Amino acid sequence: MSVIQLPTLHPGQIRAYHTPGLRKAIRCGRRWGKSALAETIACDAAAKRKFVGYFTPSYKFQTEIYADIEDILAPIKKSSSKVEGVIRTTTGGLIDFWTLENERAGRSRKYHVVIIDEAAFGKENATDIWERSIEPTLLDYTGTAWAMSNTNGDDPKNFFRRICKDSKYGFIEYHAPSEDNPYVPARRPGETEIEHEARRAAQFEELKAKKHPLVYQQEYRAEFVDFSGVSFFTRDKLLVNGEPVPYPQHCELVFAVIDTSVKGGKEHDGTAVSYWAYSPRIGIPLICLDWSIIQVDAALLETWMPSVYRRLDELKAACHARVGSTGVWIEDVNSGAVLLQQCLNRNWMAEALPTDLVALGKDGRAINAGDAVHQGLVKFSDVAFHQHMPFKEDDMNHMWQQVTGFRIGDKNAATRSDDLLDTFCYAVAITLGDSRGFG
Repeated sequence: MSVIQLPTLHPGQIRAYHTPGLRKAIRCGRRWGKSALAETIACDAAAKRKFVGYFTPSYKFQTEIYADIEDILAPIKKSSSKVEGVIRTTTGGLIDFWTLENERAGRSRKYHVVIIDEAAFGKENATDIWERSIEPTLLDYTGTAWAMSNTNGDDPKNFFRRICKDSKYGFIEYHAPSEDNPYVPARRPGETEIEHEARRAAQFEELKAKKHPLVYQQEYRAEFVDFSGVSFFTRDKLLVNGEPVPYPQHCELVFAVIDTSVKGGKEHDGTAVSYWAYSPRIGIPLICLDWSIIQVDAALLETWMPSVYRRLDELKAACHARVGSTGVWIEDVNSGAVLLQQCLNRNWMAEALPTDLVALGKDGRAINAGDAVHQGLVKFSDVAFHQHMPFKEDDMNHMWQQVTGFRIGDKNAATRSDDLLDTFCYAVAITLGDSRGFG
């Protein structure tokens, strides 16, 4: 007889598994073990001759889960197709994989179990897809639905927020913050239970101190956090005792970040550049030295670029940069892609910003930069803080206004200039993030 090895669940996962009812919403923090619980439910059902529908917001969420489930079910796998998104077992069970990008996901099927993974990250029509396409699949077998996710803001239209907060959808909620997983961090060889628990508590306290408070509430406490109306990058974190800082007497290197959004006459587009000093070992790690923003035709950007490199040369001398200037980072989209190619053709030091970082979008990039700013690792220099410059109809400190005026989930963001904000978030990410720019 073939045997499959299901993941070992910790006590919190077991409590979640025994949540009563046919509709269950598991709201859990990062590293709590949502994936292990979902895999256990899906594989156990398929092994017992049941039909499972596994739904994710998009294909990228599905890849790793599919591979894990296929490995677990290998001893009883009859057939599988990643292209078709199906795994069949020798016991007569099956798991269909769907993405919520397909509005008809699940139609014409019937399931004993439905799992909606990362339920908070579907599009605005996720509730309609649930009501019209997914929920009817449970009718034949009086099936069970599991919606599992961390939170994603506090938007009343968000599907996961709706099923957790509104009883009319019939879901019973189980809330599990990250620290409910007793195996994170993993216990070290020879470490006693008491020592492990003390280290766990210390690690979560350290996380709380380092993370932006709203980010910690959302990502690790799995709370529905309303970011709107709150300045995400606050004045006190970007200054020292309420004042900007002087240029560093010494630094490792200087660099610039350019965001050019010339898209053929869009009113609020501009080309923005910010200049930075990076000092990973002594002093303040990252200081905004200067900035500029202009409205310029895409064809004229090439003639503007030499001024950026001249300013970098001035700043590397002023800050006694040990390595010197490492050139310019440019967003490799729209006119930025043209500008980047022009720089490379002329052997000017320029590099494309990581594509994954660009793809995060404005809110994602800001949240990604939030921890480093919250820890006080990023400051404004005297020059950057006191700089005023005319842009369109306003003569003001556009860099400071864009950064400190930023709000997560701002509904009017599309009407605001934000090119300097983008350069700020990119600069923080590529210096204080990991190798891919993530904090």
